[in-house]
Amino acid sequence: MRLATRIALRSALLLPVLVLGAGALLLGLVTHDLRAEQDTKLRERAQAVLPNARALLTADRQGRSQAMQNQHRLLLEAALDVGVRVENAEGEAVSSGGPMPTALPAADTADTPVTVRSDGRSWRVLARPLAGANSGTLWVAAPASAADGQVNALRGRIILVAVLAAPLSGLLAFGLARRATAPLSRLGRQAAALDPAAGAAGFTHRHSGIGEVDELAAALESALARYDQQAARTAQALETARSFSAAASHELRTPLMGLQTNLDVLTGHPDLPAAERAEILADLRDDHRRLLDLLTALRTLARGDLVEEEAFGAVELAEPLTAAVAELRRRHPEVAVSALLDGEFRVFGWEAGLRIVCDNLLANAVVHGRRPGEPARVAVGLRREGEQVVLTVDDDGPGVPTAERAAVFDRFHRRADSPGSGLGLTLVAQQVALHRGTVTVDTPPGGRGCRFEVRLPLVRPEAPTLPLPARREWISASG
Repeated sequence: MRLATRIALRSALLLPVLVLGAGALLLGLVTHDLRAEQDTKLRERAQAVLPNARALLTADRQGRSQAMQNQHRLLLEAALDVGVRVENAEGEAVSSGGPMPTALPAADTADTPVTVRSDGRSWRVLARPLAGANSGTLWVAAPASAADGQVNALRGRIILVAVLAAPLSGLLAFGLARRATAPLSRLGRQAAALDPAAGAAGFTHRHSGIGEVDELAAALESALARYDQQAARTAQALETARSFSAAASHELRTPLMGLQTNLDVLTGHPDLPAAERAEILADLRDDHRRLLDLLTALRTLARGDLVEEEAFGAVELAEPLTAAVAELRRRHPEVAVSALLDGEFRVFGWEAGLRIVCDNLLANAVVHGRRPGEPARVAVGLRREGEQVVLTVDDDGPGVPTAERAAVFDRFHRRADSPGSGLGLTLVAQQVALHRGTVTVDTPPGGRGCRFEVRLPLVRPEAPTLPLPARREWISASG
């Protein structure tokens, strides 16, 4: 059932009920007013016939019949359209005329109009005590149903109005509801005709002036925008999975073929000399380690492409850096590592991503930051410059030629003698970009070795947090 029909039906049911309720209240008020008017009339008649009632009781006590007849006539003339009855002190009727109930109320109702049921009718009766030498009681009465005709006529009109109000109110409410819900109907037709492929871009709503409809349209636009965002994330995740599969299959082909070749040699030549067997086993271990490193790096790269903004928060950069330095010293005790951390600096970041940056920069310095016959030396620095925190990692290696510095961050870029997967510095570049920072390659102040410098924005309470990049395709981008 449509909303306009519901409103029309409920209006058609509710309005007659309201009319009848108001009519019942009006009937009660009219009945009260008519009864008050009748009581006033009884008091006026009682006051008018009071002298005649006193004279009648005096004539009755003195036994003057002629005087009693005259006073009886005057009493009835003064009473006009109400019934009147005069009783002496013994409760005996001295005179009576006009409409009177057979049963009269108790004496304690004297001088107050009351309703009495007698002879199948309702009466309003007023008793006025007569004090003095000629004591007695004056009764004045009138049928309470005298005003029933007016009340019944009013009741009939109220019922007629209620009967007519039902269809008229239903039709009027239906018309108003149809007009009020027209923007809602248009919104429904627009939503039904919406192309799912268009998403939020295919939905346009004009301001209707009706708060509920505009709120619903705004909610629908918000839902479509979230749907588009989620669809984009899903597509990106799917593309990342496909790229991960393609990259893994391409990069794993060479070490797997090497593994297969070495395994075939060991299988086909069980009598190989011990020196050759040891060399082949060493190659197998190197290929196995390279496979593990490559798969781990690809998984981490895909994780960076799919991380959500909810994972980010205020992080002390010194914490992941200190943990990475401690891990480096544990794994490579022969490496000379120095760290100069000039305080603690908070950045808006993903703690796991910042740890990836620190671990890979230090691992790169250990592998490439040594000279022949000398142990590797690594220097780590952390300082503040303006509204940025600067992380530097210096090594004592041969450095990177200026022409090759931009290429070191490409996927699978590595030197000929490098034992790594070629993704370590790519992970660094990915995480720095996610954190709205920059990473550059330079020469340390001493002029020897290589320096990687990472700059990240500091957290500022008064500045809004920048959103993550909309597109993150490090695993699917070409090298």
